Amino acid sequence: MQSYTTKLKSYFEKHANPSQAAPMKKYMRDQFEYLGIKSPQVKELLREHVKLHGLPSLEDLDTVTRDLWSLPQREFQYVAMSLVERLEKKLPKSSIKTLEFMITHKSWWDTVDNIAHIVGIHFRRFPDVKEKYLAKWRRSKNIWLRRTAIIFQLEYKKETDFDLLCDIIRENLDSKEFFINKAIGWALRQYARTDPKAVKKFVKATELHPLSRREAMKHLE
Repeated sequence: MQSYTTKLKSYFEKHANPSQAAPMKKYMRDQFEYLGIKSPQVKELLREHVKLHGLPSLEDLDTVTRDLWSLPQREFQYVAMSLVERLEKKLPKSSIKTLEFMITHKSWWDTVDNIAHIVGIHFRRFPDVKEKYLAKWRRSKNIWLRRTAIIFQLEYKKETDFDLLCDIIRENLDSKEFFINKAIGWALRQYARTDPKAVKKFVKATELHPLSRREAMKHLE
């Protein structure tokens, strides 16, 4: 384990709050252990740690991220995401492998949706990476990779490739997965802020899951 990770781990463990850990674990359906540190304090502790020790180097970031991901307490995955996010505009092309690892390990909406935002920035910077990985993710058996393929454009606004989004949605129309159908509705609802007519037309012409349709039309009816 990197010395950077060891120092960070020790610092956070000193601020553990067992009385908060149990309800936090319950909220996340008992899937993860917790130190009991709520989100605002996680951000503050990380800020203090970075003041003392700086950010990990780009060369060490992959190892630090995977070290943090291997720890049982969920707060360490949140910290890993925050570190990657702080360096997102400097990440080398090869960081897509780390992002894919983060999506496919200890997967749940609380991490995947944030990683999808970072992926969106990475795909803008490296179109060839987008082409290669999106082709794989959009047809993956892993629902979290497919969810990322659906929502990575959430903040693209006018730069959204709506034809691409529609194609990926059509590929997932037979999905029974809650997190896929929710993502479809979310992506359409978000793009409706930019082009409501296009979204209405697509929804009208497409046999969406009721959840997807309801989410997509939430502010259009």
